[in-house]
Amino acid sequence: MSNNNEIPGFVVWMTGLSGAGKTTIALILEEKLRERGLKVERLDGDVVRESLTRDLGFSAEDRAKNIERVTFVAKLLSRNGVGCLCAFISPYQHVRDHVRANTTNFLEVFIDAPLEVVIERDVKGMYKKAIAGDIPNFTGISDPFEAPENPDIHVRTDQQSPEESAQVILDKLASLGYV
Repeated sequence: MSNNNEIPGFVVWMTGLSGAGKTTIALILEEKLRERGLKVERLDGDVVRESLTRDLGFSAEDRAKNIERVTFVAKLLSRNGVGCLCAFISPYQHVRDHVRANTTNFLEVFIDAPLEVVIERDVKGMYKKAIAGDIPNFTGISDPFEAPENPDIHVRTDQQSPEESAQVILDKLASLGYV
């Protein structure tokens, strides 16, 4: 039986370039939401690609399939009262719009940092390899990233700490009655 006072499920979809801070912010949010006793799951691009979508590459078609699978998981979780924190580059607006249309209480969060900043932060050396042409289809270098035109939340991780960015998202969730 459902209780009308239950917190609804939701999907916080964090999009942005590699190195913008999506995973870091998702980890902070996850901790804060669990401290409140909420049911929450974190779906992260790197982790999902190691399990649910390891058969996919990085072509536009494979990226769309990756997000399609994640959307299905987020849909199941969110409609059953679980908060989903999704951290995916998800570079195409039409794909993010599909996620919005198919999940419960969706918030598109643009985790934004300029390209030069994410290149500086790149501990794995991926941008350097992509710039050298060693990694094809690399978002922001040889593949496009369509920045959200009207995200529900826009945080600039080059101008605020991960904790401050997480708090902006938490405040929005609270104002909507999701937490």
